[in-house]
Parts: sequence; structure tokens; C-alpha cells
Amino acid sequence: MSASRKFRFSIEGGARALAGAVILSGTMATSAVADGPFAGLTGTWRGAAEVRLQSGTSETLKCFAYYTQKSDGGELGLAIRCASASNKIELRAQLAATAGKVSGRWEERTYNAAGDVSGSAQEGRLSLTIDGGAFKGSMAVRTIGTSQTVSIKTEGIALLGVNINLSRG
Repeated sequence: MSASRKFRFSIEGGARALAGAVILSGTMATSAVADGPFAGLTGTWRGAAEVRLQSGTSETLKCFAYYTQKSDGGELGLAIRCASASNKIELRAQLAATAGKVSGRWEERTYNAAGDVSGSAQEGRLSLTIDGGAFKGSMAVRTIGTSQTVSIKTEGIALLGVNINLSRG
């Protein structure tokens, strides 16, 4: 199977297919699209999150994150899945960047929240605002070397926020 065919998968196709393709392609995915505003994000990440709920409870979850870039580096698909025995969050987004400005769609499947995304991207850093009508939120991603932090704050759903710490997997 050619390298370009390995990358022809949809982020909606499921985390298993995405993880398999990323693992099979290894560092090839990173080097093929090393330029652009999403540089440094591409690949597989693992770690933990603290989720805060409207009920006042918080919980630690194990997380896996997958980022895939298009060959020109101006588009990014992301999938973040965090879970424990009693809770889970599933984030998906399709983003496009032009001249440092980001737009696209964002969704969280467990809490049934989705919205339009706008914001900015610089190498290793995303700052996003999410607007889904009654649901509003923000998401910040910062990558330094092999470490990444993701901070999500929301209004209008039972999920108040998530702080995720990841390492390249």
C-alpha cells in the first residue's frame, strides 16, 4: 500500500482506523507536512485529563489524541478520546487555516455539542472559539517538543471544562 493511500482515511472512520494508520505511517506523517500552521501537532498523543462537570464533580480520564494534516499543511483533522470506567469525552474537529486564521467545525459526541470554530494557529499553538448557538466554548492547544496541553472551557452543557496533558505516543 502506498504512503498516500495510507493517509486516505476519514477522522470520522473511527479511532481504531486512525490509530492504525498513524502507527503504520510513523514519522512519515510528520515529515510529509512539517510546514504550515499545524506543524508540530501531527501524530499520536497519549496522556490524562481532568474533566469538570456541572454537578461539581471532577474525574481523571486516560486520553488518546490523533492529529492528521493534509499534504499542504493548511488543514487539520483532530480526534481526542478520553475515558474512565464511568465517563468519556470524544472530541472531533475539522480545521482549515489561512494566513494564521482558523475556521471549521468542532463536536463533542458524548455531550452532544457541536459548533463552528474560529481562531488562530501558529506553529504548535491553537486558540479556538466554539459557537454552537446555546453551546459556547474555547479550546487552546499548546505543543512544546513532545509535550502538549489542551484546555477546553464550555458553557451550556454538563461538561464545564477539560484540562488534558499529553505526550507524543
